[in-house]
Amino acid sequence: MSPKKDTQKSAKSATVTGKKVKGFTDEERAAMKERAQELKAEARRGPRAEKADGESDVLAKIAEMPEPDRAMAERVHAIINASAPALSPRTWYGMPAYAKDGNVVCFFQSAHKFKARYATFGFSDKANLDEDTVWPVAFALKELTAADEARIGALVKKAVS
Repeated sequence: MSPKKDTQKSAKSATVTGKKVKGFTDEERAAMKERAQELKAEARRGPRAEKADGESDVLAKIAEMPEPDRAMAERVHAIINASAPALSPRTWYGMPAYAKDGNVVCFFQSAHKFKARYATFGFSDKANLDEDTVWPVAFALKELTAADEARIGALVKKAVS
């Protein structure tokens, strides 16, 4: 055998000392299944799916959320519709999201979805937020003040510019 072959080990024989190797959580698996269903629904609707289809899907996901995430998601939805009407609402991994030219620009993630202590409002790499060498792409939300709403509106406008 060559020296290279002797040093290679199969993935099956690899172990982690003192740690249990875990796969995806139940919540992550559920989100992946939701994404697969979303892709199937999009394929059935075709490339000319109406904005109304995405709107109803997003509103249904928001309605499923427990409080206070539901109230925050409703406000974020209204802010995005007012700040960037060109964005199309859609679901993304079971979360309300907003897309431009088919690409998700921003999303809202309920704290309940992944059993987190706060909801998240985030941006994908398609958002036009590049500034300097470091910039935030996600924000923790415990509640929304008027100042927070103004900041989200400004960020969404910039993201689609």
